[in-house]
Amino acid sequence: MTAVPTVDPQKLAAVRQHYAEEAKKRQRPEGSAQFLQLIEAHEERLRSLSEDPWADHEALNAKSSPTKDNAVYKAFVLGAGFGGLLFSIRLIESGVATADDIRLVDAAGGVADIVTFLPRYPGLHCDLESYMYLPLLEETGYIPKLKYSTGAEIRQHAERIASKWNLTDKALFHTTVKTVSWDDDSELWTIQFTEGRGPGIPPIEHQIRAQYVYLAAGVLTRPKVPRIPDLHTFEGGMFHTARWNYDITGGSQEDQTLSKLRDKRVAVVGTAATAIGVIPEVGKYAKELFVIQRTPAYVKPRNQKVTNRETFNVDVAYRKGWQLERQLNWNSYLTNSAKPGQKNLVEDGWTDMPALERHVTAFHALDLPHMEAVRARIDREDKDPKTAEKLKPWYPTWCKRPTFSDTYLPLFNEPNVHLVDTDGKGPSRATRKGLVVGDQDTGFQVGRVGSPALRTNTVVTGRNGRSLEEKWSTLGASTLHGYLTNGFPNLFFSGASQATVTGNNIMMLNLIANHVTYMIASAEKRVGNGKRAIVEATREVEEKHSEEVAKRAPFYASVAGCTPGYFNGYGDGSDVTDEAEKRKNARGAVWSEGTVSFLKLIGQWREEGSLKGLDIVPAKETEKFRAVL
Repeated sequence: MTAVPTVDPQKLAAVRQHYAEEAKKRQRPEGSAQFLQLIEAHEERLRSLSEDPWADHEALNAKSSPTKDNAVYKAFVLGAGFGGLLFSIRLIESGVATADDIRLVDAAGGVADIVTFLPRYPGLHCDLESYMYLPLLEETGYIPKLKYSTGAEIRQHAERIASKWNLTDKALFHTTVKTVSWDDDSELWTIQFTEGRGPGIPPIEHQIRAQYVYLAAGVLTRPKVPRIPDLHTFEGGMFHTARWNYDITGGSQEDQTLSKLRDKRVAVVGTAATAIGVIPEVGKYAKELFVIQRTPAYVKPRNQKVTNRETFNVDVAYRKGWQLERQLNWNSYLTNSAKPGQKNLVEDGWTDMPALERHVTAFHALDLPHMEAVRARIDREDKDPKTAEKLKPWYPTWCKRPTFSDTYLPLFNEPNVHLVDTDGKGPSRATRKGLVVGDQDTGFQVGRVGSPALRTNTVVTGRNGRSLEEKWSTLGASTLHGYLTNGFPNLFFSGASQATVTGNNIMMLNLIANHVTYMIASAEKRVGNGKRAIVEATREVEEKHSEEVAKRAPFYASVAGCTPGYFNGYGDGSDVTDEAEKRKNARGAVWSEGTVSFLKLIGQWREEGSLKGLDIVPAKETEKFRAVL
């Protein structure tokens, strides 16, 4: 455990006041509505920026469809990224299903596109150690090339996983799911979806049925931009980093020589995690680069290293279960739960951050020395004192996801690179020739308030015609452990609400896949061979779990005072005064005692063995299921 350091109270008060002033500059009454999802833009110029540039429609259309209309499958997975793949693999390994029993659907053009959220921008690297981030390394035997994998390596590993478990031809891509509806008569889910065929080709409508449905849509699915007036009128090259246009810049994800920028003046709007990777690469080639900043990034050294393949099996993969051990070890340092004398296996920029205590004052006292070191590094790296001052983040560690780079801060010493700091004011307007002033954090629509169906833009309807969105709107989040809800039998979903979250999303996706698969496998064992299981959370237990989450929600009071960002919903809900709405919001919080506590909670539930809170019955029709091929 990390002790709270002794800090001069007056100094701490002055820093907290500075933090509050910086946050106030950036607060907007419209909250997250200050952003525009590109797919919803009225102007074709902006809407087109959301299109998937990597989908090979000719190749996709030449393949036979993996689904047969009105066929019945054991499991339908909405989302074929790492979350969907891990759930499918755990089903296969548990014996619940074979690969032929499973179908996956995703809007992206292929498995490799999904897992890196479609981007292929220059400088794309994982900000977590690849040895604990890339899933199933132990099972595949793959050794990452670098401590922090490139986007290309992540994509290749996704393809490796899908191939190993025979899932490559079980997924339908460039497809949008419209409705997922429970049928009480057949006790099956009916799924309706639209398969895109490319520009100028009519889409194809499909319908299938499934015993189990798993919603595995990620949190980074819909590119968004700040609502800069007249942005669509800009006549120069323009694209979103999620859909990087190498036709404009030159190069490719494999060859990041951006030669077409040598005679160009380039503006990068935003300084969040993506920009920290992009900006150093663009700065190498652009005639002039303007970095338009609203809020300074919190940047730590990456300390990239080439993997030593000769010692990997000794230093890293030294025994069975090493990857999970490494993930849990990393998380223990992140949550201040490492035991005295415990070795730090990862030793990265995350594990040397101070873990957080229980109260806001202690948060700041614990965090201040760390953030002072971050700001001092900027003074060392940047020669111009004025630029250095503008690059300093004045907010606590926990307000924004940290970024890691060895090249971002020194770049501002280069004569062709200019920092345009807007002092929190944000965008003004665009013209035909450029930007007048402005910045906002650009990126994806993240963490929207609503049911698990909202991220998928799918209407999910359970018993008695009630939609998942209507239930969430009326009651607030209502789940058992965050992964299933009453009224929606055999429906499971991933997410952090009423569950847990940590910096390593892959660890969480694997945790969810294992826990949900345990529920399904246990239910099938209970009803017996040859029978279909119907699994549903009871009202009583999901309400009890919701109450436990809500009473812990005040733990997050410190986040409310942060500069606007996706951690605090860009201020959404900060002005809510209605007590019923406050309680509803509290129900949707993350389990605030941390991942270790949550793992203990679900571990004890499983050890108890009675599957408390699950209503498990055999279906009226008991025939065994297999895919109709």
